[in-house]
Amino acid sequence: MSPAAAKRLDETPAATGDYIQLLKPRVMSLVVFTGLTGLVAADTPLNPVLAAISVFCIAVGAGAAGALNMAWDSDIDALMRRTRARPVPTGKVSRGDAAGFGVVLSLFSVMAMGMAANYLAAGLLAFTIFFYAVIYTMWLKRSTPQNIVIGGAAGALPPVVGWAAASGHVPLNAWLLFAIIFMWTPPHFWALSLYTSGDYAKAGVPMMPVVKGAKSTRLQILIYSLILAPLGVAPAFTGLGGRLYGLVAAIGGLLFVGFAVRLFLSKAGDAPTTGEDGLYTERPGSKTARDLFAFSLAYLTLLFFVLLLEHLVSRL
Repeated sequence: MSPAAAKRLDETPAATGDYIQLLKPRVMSLVVFTGLTGLVAADTPLNPVLAAISVFCIAVGAGAAGALNMAWDSDIDALMRRTRARPVPTGKVSRGDAAGFGVVLSLFSVMAMGMAANYLAAGLLAFTIFFYAVIYTMWLKRSTPQNIVIGGAAGALPPVVGWAAASGHVPLNAWLLFAIIFMWTPPHFWALSLYTSGDYAKAGVPMMPVVKGAKSTRLQILIYSLILAPLGVAPAFTGLGGRLYGLVAAIGGLLFVGFAVRLFLSKAGDAPTTGEDGLYTERPGSKTARDLFAFSLAYLTLLFFVLLLEHLVSRL
């Protein structure tokens, strides 16, 4: 923490909004959505109150992991334009308070999940928090360009947690949802890193474009996209998704590959960056990376929305 941030911390107490920011609300919303989809897709009768508590526990667990991440990463967050306005590097919340907040929320979410649903769901939620906060944040993120690939398991587990909360077990279809998010994560985040690589280089984070270069990153994005497209359609053949899902997944997968091919053929990430560029600063070739990043969010959201819709309609 900088001296200015430390001075601010001494002079101004943290506001409620600062602690809410520690939860990473935007990330939490996607986690809650995929977790809810897993819970509903299990097609298991569940008390609506207990179901709501289970989803709430997934949200709190995701927020806890976010707070622990911000506490540990406050030094590198202070160096990156995209993250330097977060509560810890700005001195709005101390590193210790952020860590304590995360630990308390972690314990609460896991214990509440165990009481409201079952111990399998609670154990999976605990593992998810541990994997993100310790394995990814404390180890992988600063040590390997494969950080996003391996660390993506944490973001892929919420639908499995939701499925376990509803049914008490995790069949192949639950892990299929995990696999889709797991394979989606690298092209999604590497597209972002192609036009924010200056930030990562400045902070010493070995993201793929920093370590292997933009050209290698664009190729790997294409490879992952080619694997993701058919994987996204797979639920239509396992009984998890219906015809509408199959159609949406097929069209979405083709578009995803199209964006990835367009990115591969571009020069996105080749232009040098200063680390002071904004998230959407225009640079030669960067538009293709931004387009894939934006579309990847829409793609995953639409897949899970259609899947959720189909299972809700089937209950009517």
